[in-house]
Amino acid sequence: MTTSSAAAHVRLDTHPTHTSAVTATITGPGQERARAVLTAHGFEALDDDTLIMARIDHEEPYWTEKAAQALTAERFTPEITPRLREAIDEEWTWANYPMPWCTRAEIREVSNEAQKIHDDIRHGRLIIHAHADDNGTTVAVGTYRDSGKSVYLHGENHLRQIADTFDSLAQALTSFERFHGDTMRPGAAPVTDSERAAAEARASLGTRDTEPEPPAHGPEMVPAYAADAGDHDAILDQFLAAHGDWEKWRTFSDDTTHAIHESQTLRIERIHETHPRETAWTVAAYETPVSDRMWHLTATGTTPAPVLQTLLQHLAEGDGWDTAIGSPVVEKTVTTATKPLTDAGWKHTIDGRWIRWTNPSGDAGIQFDAFAAQQPNSTLVTWTIWAGPSIDHPTWTVTASPYTPSSLLADLAEDLAHGTGTRQTNAAPRERGARLATTPAAVRPATASRTSGRTL
Repeated sequence: MTTSSAAAHVRLDTHPTHTSAVTATITGPGQERARAVLTAHGFEALDDDTLIMARIDHEEPYWTEKAAQALTAERFTPEITPRLREAIDEEWTWANYPMPWCTRAEIREVSNEAQKIHDDIRHGRLIIHAHADDNGTTVAVGTYRDSGKSVYLHGENHLRQIADTFDSLAQALTSFERFHGDTMRPGAAPVTDSERAAAEARASLGTRDTEPEPPAHGPEMVPAYAADAGDHDAILDQFLAAHGDWEKWRTFSDDTTHAIHESQTLRIERIHETHPRETAWTVAAYETPVSDRMWHLTATGTTPAPVLQTLLQHLAEGDGWDTAIGSPVVEKTVTTATKPLTDAGWKHTIDGRWIRWTNPSGDAGIQFDAFAAQQPNSTLVTWTIWAGPSIDHPTWTVTASPYTPSSLLADLAEDLAHGTGTRQTNAAPRERGARLATTPAAVRPATASRTSGRTL
């Protein structure tokens, strides 16, 4: 070890504004080697001289001591402040820990494995395809980029574990939808308090008397109609991978993909490169493979991921033919389609031939055109589902023809009224301390199905 490397001074201290997080400040010559040791033990750089360890299990003092031992072995002399030494020596236990048979060392091992999963997700090594609620416990399905292995995750924060593995993404999604179809949502679950607090700690050192800086672009939970659009191509691929009765077809141009049900009577057209507010999806249903279409529906490229997921889920259930072609659109049809909005207390207005339901904030709604409903061969839109500043200047729209099934429309209305999703934001965070209470549910026995799916 060279003299310059040994000369670097490392000061380890508690984070000024975040309970349990730890800072490392390096001064003097030969800092590169000290920084490498700290990085290998869980610290992340804030700037050229400062690193921070912020974990979701609040075990930073324990792992900091391991880092200090590694620094000493490399001939550095780390300085541990008195308040950090007090935190290292403190004995504490998780209240109501759901695995009471574990020793303190085993609990720490479980939480460290959960930390590794969290870091893999955060750094993009583990891609989460969908999440769901399993009796109050968050579950998810994802795939590791390097190995291609798909996994079933159970729990959150320091209790998250890999409960099962799969040979293919198709198997994983098929099994996940089988067990959690009712609460399944695309993408990762909203960030938890512990995850948000760790992100805040890594983003800023702050001071002990001021609020920390907000993290850059953290996701927040919002109504489904205000959620991000997400990756529409990925959503279609996941849908096809999970439903072997649908087949993917490429057209002569790479700009468009068709997905066709095995009955040949339900079809999806996905246009990949289009203006965000122009039609990117068209769904059409046919009475027979060679007949004229019974009904069709379109969606723009900015349609939120949760709304699109609801649409595809309905198509997967095969309930696409509950409105007989040629039958009039009667009051019962309209009432059934909009009942979720009525039950939620959305504003109901009539303006000539248009009937509208609008949410209290006025930024989402459904419009029914009574005139267009009686003109089945017209190009006029019968149903318009929208969100944005106004129906005339929407952020996104879904439009539907007269004979679109009322059950499908009701599903979309239900999503508007009660569905949720995530949106990237710069929302100012609140300071949060360490929470030592835990989720009461332990990991259940692995029950994921091994039913083979179709690999694209």
